[in-house]
Amino acid sequence: MSRAKQVYDWFDSRLDLENGQTFLGKAFPAEDSFLMGEVAVFCFLLLILTGVFLGFFYEPSTSAVQYDGSVAQFQGEEMPEAFVSVLHITYTVPFGMFIRRLHHWAAHLFVASIGLHMLRVFFTGAYRNPREPNWVVGTGLAVLAMGAAYTGYALPFDEFAATATGIGYNLTVSVPLIGDFLAEIVFGGEFPTSATIPRLYFLHVLVIPLLIMGGLALHMFILIRQKHTEAPREDDVETGREAIDRENDDVIVGLPAVPNQAAVSAVVFFLTAATLSLLAGLLPVHNVAEYGPNDPAATPELIMPDWFLMWVYGFLKLLPGIAIDLGPIHINSEFLGGIVLPGLVFAAILAWPFIDRTPEVHFTADPLDRPWQTAVGVAAVAFVMIASIAGMNNILANQVLDVSTSVVNPILSAALLTVPTLFGIATYLLLREDDPATPPETDGEDVAADGGPGEVVRRG
Repeated sequence: MSRAKQVYDWFDSRLDLENGQTFLGKAFPAEDSFLMGEVAVFCFLLLILTGVFLGFFYEPSTSAVQYDGSVAQFQGEEMPEAFVSVLHITYTVPFGMFIRRLHHWAAHLFVASIGLHMLRVFFTGAYRNPREPNWVVGTGLAVLAMGAAYTGYALPFDEFAATATGIGYNLTVSVPLIGDFLAEIVFGGEFPTSATIPRLYFLHVLVIPLLIMGGLALHMFILIRQKHTEAPREDDVETGREAIDRENDDVIVGLPAVPNQAAVSAVVFFLTAATLSLLAGLLPVHNVAEYGPNDPAATPELIMPDWFLMWVYGFLKLLPGIAIDLGPIHINSEFLGGIVLPGLVFAAILAWPFIDRTPEVHFTADPLDRPWQTAVGVAAVAFVMIASIAGMNNILANQVLDVSTSVVNPILSAALLTVPTLFGIATYLLLREDDPATPPETDGEDVAADGGPGEVVRRG
């Protein structure tokens, strides 16, 4: 058999490429909804809508202009146009501050909901055969979501954002051989230049959103092509036509996409919008007026990224100064901590379904019945949490323990290596007594059949 035929057969066994299927016939298990995935989609929709509004008033330029707006402390000063436009949005445009806050919290919830969704998929084993392709797509979406947040973070071009963006520039140029080329593409050359903000704005409002839309479309396409995972049934199911055996994995018992699941999704959308509106109305976001415009000669006292990149910052804080010259190849701590280690983390996440290889499965699993997989997940969460704490080592040392960072860094380094291992071993030992086998999956015909009231029994 040729390699191309093997690749086609692998995808066909997971996506049923030779058979057609309509979305209206899709069944969504009522007892096992992947709620956070829907929240992520709705956050992205709100990000698009609020981003369009903000785009009408934002100026992606670092050219100096005189400010004559409503913030008294900057009256008559010449400042970067990007910074001035954000002040205008925040303090002059009607509802500008609310929309900017809504955009901010939607971005945070977008990243958080993707992360929680992936954790839920991981711990319930919903990534297993035949759903490996969607796990790979989801991992790519998580990376793109963080990339979108990072590029948007720089756009106000205030003192804090510019300094934090400079860290990203330093990581980019640290890549051996191609670092300067990558920095030229992303940042327009040595940071900051007049091309930096236009480049990041272009990535933030066009390139990355298009990639995310494509990823979400592919994610949904794969979901529709495949059977939806279903929680194990407690008993046989009466659908009105026939009794479905609790272990029969040829069918899905759940809600039809239209109108039942569509109504549920509408409720989730309005709850998501209401929650974000409440956050936007009550909680402030990054105060650009407090930090002031970018000043290359100054550095804010406290610089740290948002929470979803804090673990990467922790790697940078804990790695000792490293400089290795191998001819034209120069390797330093920034490359190892900011590029290599995060890359290995995402590579492990991407490869996980191909490490935990199982026969074809339909039902989700109880994490308590998966000792070693759950142990790996607990260890991974502990690893990221400790690395994130390391990213805030200055707060931990100076404000909590009243010591220097040189005291806490060795402790955090030791904890990063030992605590996840201990957590993983403890989890495995607690769960290893109960590890039932998962019933095998059988192939079926992908045809929708009518169920009882509010139910669909889906074959295939």
